[in-house]
Amino acid sequence: MSSARALFIERGYHATSISDICGHAGLTRGAFYSNYRSKEDLFLALYDTETDRILANLERVVHNDADGRHPAARVLELLAERRRDDEQWFLASMEFTLHAGRNPDIAVELAPREDRLNAGLAQILADLLQDATADDCRDIAMLVTALHEGITAQEIIHGAPAAAFRERIIPRVLNAITTA
Repeated sequence: MSSARALFIERGYHATSISDICGHAGLTRGAFYSNYRSKEDLFLALYDTETDRILANLERVVHNDADGRHPAARVLELLAERRRDDEQWFLASMEFTLHAGRNPDIAVELAPREDRLNAGLAQILADLLQDATADDCRDIAMLVTALHEGITAQEIIHGAPAAAFRERIIPRVLNAITTA
C-alpha cells in the first residue's frame, strides 16, 4: 500500500494506473487483484489507514497534558500543522472525493469512511466539551472538517495568507460555537 500511496501523492488518483502501482510495488496484476478488487478499493483502504492515523494523532494530543495547555489548543495546533505529504494526500483525497461524486457506487463506499472520521472527531470533541450534546459534537466535527478541508485547499493555492487565516479563524469559530 505504501507504493500506491506514494504514487497517488506524486501523480494524483486519476494519473496513477494499476500497472503503475504494480510496477512500483514489484507486484503482478494477479497479486494486485488478489488483494483489491479495483484501484478504488485500494484507495479506500489507504483512506482507512489515513483516518486511523488522523484519529490516533488527535487522541494523542488530546490526552497528552504534559504541556499544561487546554486540549482544544493542542487539537487546533495539530490541525494547523501542514506537512508537504499531508498536502499531497489532501489533493489525492479530494480528487478521489470528486471521482466518488461522479460515481454513486464509489460514493456509497466512501461515505461511511468519512462518517467514521467525523464520528471519531465528534467523540474527541465530546471528551473536550462536557456541556455539549452528542448532536452538537457531531455538528461541530462536520464544521471543523469542512473548515479544515476548505482552508487547506486555500493554503495550497494562496499559501501564507490562507495559513494566517486558519490561525485566526478556527479558534474564533470553535470559541463561538462552544460558548453559544
